[in-house]
Amino acid sequence: MSPRTLCYNLRQPSPEVRSPKSTHTKMPLKHHEASPHRRQAEALANIAPGLALAVLFAFRLANSYFVQTSFQPDEYFQSLEPAWDLAFGPESGAWLTWEWSERLRTSIHPFLFAVVFKSTDLLCNLLGANVHWRANALLAAPKVLQAFFAAVLDYHTWRLADLLHGPGRRTSYAALILTLVSPWQWFCSTRTFSNSLEATVTVVSLYLFPWRWFLAAEATDKQPGVRSGPAGLYSALTGAAVAFYFRPTNILIWIAISAGLVWCSRSFAKSLALIQAAAIVGTIIVAVFASADRLYYGEWACPPLRFLYINLVQSLAVFYGRNRVDYYFTEGLPLLLTTALLFAAYGTWHSLQPRNRDATWTQAWQSKVKFIFAFAVIFTVLTLSTIAHKEMRFLYPLLPMLHILAARPIASFSLALTRRKSRAAILLVLLAANIVIAYYTTMVHQRGVIDVMHHLRQKQEAAMDGSSDARNITVGFLMPCHSTPWRSHFVYPEIKAWALTCEPPLNMSPEQRATYLDEADVFYADPAHWLQQNMRDLSTASSDVGGAISKDLENSMSRRQWPDYLIIFQHLESILLPFLKDSNYVEDKRLFNTHWHDDSRRKGDVVVLALNRK
Repeated sequence: MSPRTLCYNLRQPSPEVRSPKSTHTKMPLKHHEASPHRRQAEALANIAPGLALAVLFAFRLANSYFVQTSFQPDEYFQSLEPAWDLAFGPESGAWLTWEWSERLRTSIHPFLFAVVFKSTDLLCNLLGANVHWRANALLAAPKVLQAFFAAVLDYHTWRLADLLHGPGRRTSYAALILTLVSPWQWFCSTRTFSNSLEATVTVVSLYLFPWRWFLAAEATDKQPGVRSGPAGLYSALTGAAVAFYFRPTNILIWIAISAGLVWCSRSFAKSLALIQAAAIVGTIIVAVFASADRLYYGEWACPPLRFLYINLVQSLAVFYGRNRVDYYFTEGLPLLLTTALLFAAYGTWHSLQPRNRDATWTQAWQSKVKFIFAFAVIFTVLTLSTIAHKEMRFLYPLLPMLHILAARPIASFSLALTRRKSRAAILLVLLAANIVIAYYTTMVHQRGVIDVMHHLRQKQEAAMDGSSDARNITVGFLMPCHSTPWRSHFVYPEIKAWALTCEPPLNMSPEQRATYLDEADVFYADPAHWLQQNMRDLSTASSDVGGAISKDLENSMSRRQWPDYLIIFQHLESILLPFLKDSNYVEDKRLFNTHWHDDSRRKGDVVVLALNRK
């Protein structure tokens, strides 16, 4: 059956609603009364929003504490580094990557963290905190803010499920449980990606959207908490515009939702209202964000357009990786959903099926919304699959919709297992699998690149606590670019450090791009040759004064001094150690990082080599 027929069927009221003078009188029956469990569920659904959000915030705060691993560089270099620069100035040592000089990113996202950094610093000064407490507070501050964003995402996923399934229903709580026990949520929701905030803003917008007003014009029943007017429309589209400004690809979700709304409502007046609201809200948000970016960049800029131009028109995104067409279906969605994958797939398929003509008006518009969600998921994934550069976090804004679509199948699944032991065993196996995945990804895999930053910061603190003639430490990272965080984890501007870079081939012809190698590529092609060409003579290593490394030498192609500490992956030991055999470098620390890695250069432990200066 076509979507047109489906939406037509969903518009039809049940005979009971259409014929109020029916001769069949419905008599209240005792067995229709709400059960004690149902009354308890409805009571839980009426928990004060503030209390529910506070509990979820506490849960995500604990979540943020247990995230001890690294995922991808954007977690730091597209949020915390520019935020550090905003809060403490250019002399603070923050590393601003090429995206900021090319104006690809809006300043609003890092500005949120800059406010937290600056407020935390002022509070520490007010309380007279020592440097150690201040460093720990600055490390924790962005985690607290991101934990709040994550809690807002959880809360609105639950409340949106309430709207679509009814408050206090088992299905609504299934959606809440899915988001709370999701390994991806535990792994990613408290990380400072723009994708994480994009997902939060998207689900809040979906919750605020006046679905019933748009899709159930003839409905006579009222449902508490449902947005039912243009005010909800403007609020929702404000969030959609903000999400687009954070991540321009978010527009795909709203294109699909808008198309579904127009198709299913068949109302010219409401379609016109949607277009009008989008135009008004979009203009205001662009004006506000462009003005903020004008203050940040010192000139007018439109990061979303610049982002699309660089990544799509110039195809520079493929410089950082190219994936198979089926990547999102064979890797992205399975990793995003893990044990909920089959339930989400079934829920998506089921939401696309035609509904019974006997559905009430409430059931009809709720089914339409789920149909639109399913369509938005499929459309967005298929469209993103046409782009060569793919990352599973690009699908993150779809996760709340997928959890809501998966909620009914998983709730029905638990009820269908009539044998209590079987039901408990299966659910416990699924939960255990989620816990194992969440633990491994947040406490084990790629933790060495975070631990080494703590180790180096502690070295600097020890130097600061020592004698007055103690030098500030210097560090060199011979790793693939952006393997570790930077100033947001160093904290101290006294630490002078450099690392290999990976600037993309901007403003180059296709022929030049084909042979282009960034600094990290050149180094790994022949590490010994790179060191001979870019470092001072090794015989001077022990006499170099590390504290004299100037800012001009950081991340440059000038001949660098040998630093106090060289940081490498275990993979490089067999090449680098023979080169350094006549130097005073010795192993200072070995930190576990990975059991495996898809990038051979990042395999094994993180090794800290310390220079014994004479």
